[in-house]
Amino acid sequence: MQAKQEEMLQQIRLMVQELTRMQIEYWRSFSTFRDWELWVVLAMLIVPLILLYLFIDRKNIFLLGFFGLNYHVWFQYVNAAGISLGLWEYPYQFVPFLPSFALDASFVPVAFIFLYQWSLNRNKNIYLYAILLSAGLAFVLKPIMVSIHLFHMFKGINYFHLFVFYILFFIISKLITNLFIWLKKKAGE
Repeated sequence: MQAKQEEMLQQIRLMVQELTRMQIEYWRSFSTFRDWELWVVLAMLIVPLILLYLFIDRKNIFLLGFFGLNYHVWFQYVNAAGISLGLWEYPYQFVPFLPSFALDASFVPVAFIFLYQWSLNRNKNIYLYAILLSAGLAFVLKPIMVSIHLFHMFKGINYFHLFVFYILFFIISKLITNLFIWLKKKAGE
């Protein structure tokens, strides 16, 4: 490794450590159990997981779980990138290192899991309803979150961009799930 490269890596590491220290300090100051916003974030994390435990279709649990995990991963990657690029932020956090944990790990993936379950059980067009769910999340939930300062957008990001992201995550997750279903059927032939 070149000396210049090593020096830059050290500078980056020190800056990341300082940023992490500031994030923890911010979290301790503004995401306490005295703040009603933290309780909303906690509810967005815990309530969907309880509902999922109670109402998930046990006969399709691995299919639904695989799809939901897939959606979660894509959502988390893009959310983390958006935060790092300064495109959006979540002022109230359950965990300081995972600023959008409640949405990434629970609320949105569980909503899409239930959509998938509903469309399977009723033989409905999941793509049409995914567009409707994406619209609800982007044009109803996010504006509410913005109005109560649980989410902020910057650099020209708008609700339509979020709508497109929700749809893209769904399509990618559904395609990957379909690929694994196809591979399983092919292996059984």
